[in-house]
Amino acid sequence: MEDQAGRVLVVDDDETVRDVVRRYLEVAGFTVDVAGDGAAGLALFARREPDLVVLDVMMPGINGLEVCRRLRQVSQVPIVMLTALGEEENRIAGLQLGADDYVTKPFSPKELALRVASVLRRARMPRPVPPAAELVDGDLRLQMTARQATLAGAELPLTTREFDLLAFFLAHPGVAFSRADLLEKVWGWDFGDQSTVTVHVRRLREKIERDPAKPARVATVWGVGYRYDRGQ
Repeated sequence: MEDQAGRVLVVDDDETVRDVVRRYLEVAGFTVDVAGDGAAGLALFARREPDLVVLDVMMPGINGLEVCRRLRQVSQVPIVMLTALGEEENRIAGLQLGADDYVTKPFSPKELALRVASVLRRARMPRPVPPAAELVDGDLRLQMTARQATLAGAELPLTTREFDLLAFFLAHPGVAFSRADLLEKVWGWDFGDQSTVTVHVRRLREKIERDPAKPARVATVWGVGYRYDRGQ
């Protein structure tokens, strides 16, 4: 089963949460390792090289956000964050650091297992490369094979998901997409929290727009979602 589903590392300081999550993930076919704090999680990650990490935000010592930051320095392993209800700032911070998704506590263990499977399935999919090796809009350029983005000649520090979202927009200019559309077409999910898209669009605007408060490239289409306008 390990070869079919994969290995998941669960890092949470709550023993009950660790045990429940492990049982549900094992029923779903995953091999599961658990750690009770950030330091142990980082050490176990180095030894086990899991296919995905489930990471609690609020932990003593090295918290989940710092663990996420350190993991992103060395790996693009998919990360699902666990955040408490009302911790919007932590959810946003996790996505900004490169987390792929989050689940809010209290959560359904079954839903978490489905979310893990969905994120991992997306991560394993071959990335579609547009017919053009380069996508260009004025001074904005994306080199698809190198996965490098530049604006006015300066390299843009895009996360993996931000790059995918920008490439999708550039490949489909002038078309309005709902957040559900983008969640399916860019993230590969047929369910999930659509605010994930909102956060990524906001971060993308901060990096490619002259005035993020008045976006010219990634336009909001009220009642629908977002549209990319070329030549801005």
